[in-house]
Amino acid sequence: RMQVARGVLFIFLLSIGTMWWPLLGGAEGDAPEISAEAAALIDVSSGRILYGKEADKRMRIASITKIMTAIIAIENGDLQKKVTISKQAEGVEGSSIYLKAGERIPLEHLLYGLMLRSGNDAAVAIAEEVGGSVEGFVYLMNEKAAYLGLQRTQFANPHGLDDDEHYSTASDFARLSAYALKNPTFQEIVRAQVKTVPWPGEEWHRKWYNKNKMLRIYPGADGVKTGFTKRSGRTLVSSATRNGQQLVTVTLNASDDWNDSMALLNYGFRHFPQTRVVKKGEIVDSITTSEGKRFHVVAAEDFLYPLMKEEKSKLNREKMFTYPKAAIEEVGQQVGTLRILLEGEPIGTVPLVTVEKKETSVLEDWRLVLAYMMGRE
Repeated sequence: RMQVARGVLFIFLLSIGTMWWPLLGGAEGDAPEISAEAAALIDVSSGRILYGKEADKRMRIASITKIMTAIIAIENGDLQKKVTISKQAEGVEGSSIYLKAGERIPLEHLLYGLMLRSGNDAAVAIAEEVGGSVEGFVYLMNEKAAYLGLQRTQFANPHGLDDDEHYSTASDFARLSAYALKNPTFQEIVRAQVKTVPWPGEEWHRKWYNKNKMLRIYPGADGVKTGFTKRSGRTLVSSATRNGQQLVTVTLNASDDWNDSMALLNYGFRHFPQTRVVKKGEIVDSITTSEGKRFHVVAAEDFLYPLMKEEKSKLNREKMFTYPKAAIEEVGQQVGTLRILLEGEPIGTVPLVTVEKKETSVLEDWRLVLAYMMGRE
């Protein structure tokens, strides 16, 4: 009996561990095993892809398409303008917010219906308003994809219903989502768990609950979009913010997408924390001009980047001056850039500006030199 009891206890603990494994982050080291056929993980601020599984494979994307639809509408439309719903929009198949032909509804409300309830009717209404027609809007979608460098992406509609000419990749949609999340209006819409809007002609308001379950089950979740068709399988773009760092996961054709996203987000936050590589005001050089003026050259801003622990020793810096040092004349002058490299590859630059050089002791001068060489704050 004791052995049976121990066996039951072991199975119980194993099932509990499996249930909570994604929230705990899994084991140290390797990236988690996931169900998705294709996936990507990106740091929003830097745009660095932190993880990929078949990330460049062409895939059907379903309703995560609406991320592109929304950002184009936000950037090009008047959110307060009332849009007249057409018969074409009313009759579109699939998920719906039940728009009626002739109804007039602000573009902003359509965007909430698009992103929270995945309304295909809202997608068509938005496309007709912003692009002049669905075809015109699709042209804008593909123009934007080209502008963002999404080389393996092509759109055929604004909603994501299956079409052989409508596809993308996990890495392309990670980059698109990171771009869209830098827009405050987009971020506000996709993080909303519920939105109530007037419903003209009815006795009650429309109340839309967000289909994105991540907002309720994952601490720090703040977006983005769900998707599904029989041919695409389950698609999901998830974002979360922790300690000021925002990450995005994309999973395509994933039977266990919620757990996939949680596991990948935990992996990213644990192994690629946002690291301050350069501190604003950090002294990187000291100069004396031909006229005897003395300046420090300092970093004009912070530079943050997601890094694994072992990558910190692989960072290098290159000072690149725009002017000959002898030609520098005043405090506050931008005189060049500090180039940051990881394993010899550039990952960013920081402007360099002049500040007044104050008298310091020899010990202080050596401290500054050592701090710069070691990349310390």
